[in-house]
Amino acid sequence: MSENTEGELPRTLEVLWGRSRQRARGPAQALSLERIVATAIDLADADGMSALSMARLAERLGCATMSLYRHVANKDELQVFMLDAAPGPPPEFDTAPADWRAALSEWALGLLGVYHRHPWILQVAVGPPMDPGQLAWMDAGLRTLGGTALHPHDRMPVVLPVMHYVRGEAQISANLLRAGADEAEAMREYGEILARLVDAERFPALAEVIAAGSLAEDADPLANFRSGLECILDGVDMRVRAAQEANR
Repeated sequence: MSENTEGELPRTLEVLWGRSRQRARGPAQALSLERIVATAIDLADADGMSALSMARLAERLGCATMSLYRHVANKDELQVFMLDAAPGPPPEFDTAPADWRAALSEWALGLLGVYHRHPWILQVAVGPPMDPGQLAWMDAGLRTLGGTALHPHDRMPVVLPVMHYVRGEAQISANLLRAGADEAEAMREYGEILARLVDAERFPALAEVIAAGSLAEDADPLANFRSGLECILDGVDMRVRAAQEANR
């Protein structure tokens, strides 16, 4: 049996939720946790998570590597702090927006922007979010449905697929952009390669999509994203209407 008593939280969550009262002593106090995390985010934004090391972070901060450990236990803990801070505040909604569809669309586009600004987030393998930064985004997504007839139990199954769609789109964009081209150019080059490889006999449906110009030079990645999002929201709309009818 674990020696932890019921109600105890890991140190990382204690710090994130403001329950920890530990403070570093001595010269390292100038290295606030906020400054360390902000600098780590800047490094990861520029070069990716794989390029971030405690030694490089200390060099950027102008301190000894060991000084960092007064504030963070290890790189894994640092990543949790980064995931909490990087997204920033989500769009603000009241508990019952009049237009849930517009609100959920705004939320999805905002989340896509987070991934575009911080693509390294997609490289970090973590479990369900427990930090206040990410949970604030989850709460905002759920708030968009507060004015619908959906029971609270049925709102998470709506928000999660939208979140996964956004993350999937961001992952594809990040992979395309690794060569350094803008997204539209990267998609055009991808389409050109597929057009040379795909034949209608072997991949008839894919060949039809390519021939229709879905991956053409003038394709708008954001417009494509919005179109896919609208398909998802059409399904949500059917569920919202069914809930309204059931409550009459």
